[in-house]
Amino acid sequence: MTFTWLTLGAQTTQLIHDNVHVGEVHQLEEFVLDADVIEDIFNNPDPKKTKELEKILIKRFQKHAGDLKFKKLSERLEELRDKAEKGLISSIEFIKELCKLAKETILAEKELEQSMQDKTPKAALTELFLELKTDQTPAVVERIVTDIDAIVRIVRFPGWQQSVSGEREVQKSLRKALLKYKLHKDQALFERAYGYIKEYY
Repeated sequence: MTFTWLTLGAQTTQLIHDNVHVGEVHQLEEFVLDADVIEDIFNNPDPKKTKELEKILIKRFQKHAGDLKFKKLSERLEELRDKAEKGLISSIEFIKELCKLAKETILAEKELEQSMQDKTPKAALTELFLELKTDQTPAVVERIVTDIDAIVRIVRFPGWQQSVSGEREVQKSLRKALLKYKLHKDQALFERAYGYIKEYY
């Protein structure tokens, strides 16, 4: 992404602060952004720091890849980046929208965290399968969830989400469980279920 960054005077700096409430931005630091990154973006914007912010958000979206809410946020980021690349928005507008997106990401994470506190892994998976159930989905959702829960618990280990081999084994186990019910070709179902497993297991 290429930006034309002019030397920022007092008026430009004030414009940034007027468009994005600094107090709200500092709330981002605890959940999404590094304090130094946010300070540099607001006090001395430059493409490198903006790119860092983008990377942080992308990592968050990847972490919650199975959640539709985060998928939509990710799509919005792609649209924003596309506009910037085409020169349809200014660098200041880009910063404003990027931080707005970051704030919404925090809210989504808070809501997800709250919902996770109230659910067991099996309850979360059951809710997911009931949500996605169609006429072609096997009627006994509880049996599907029980099978997935059992097989995942066998292969998982502490910190498996940060391990390539761990992720590979859990994905293989999920495919195996879905294959039993002829659901292994439903990629959307697989991604949503795997996203839940990464969050809850």
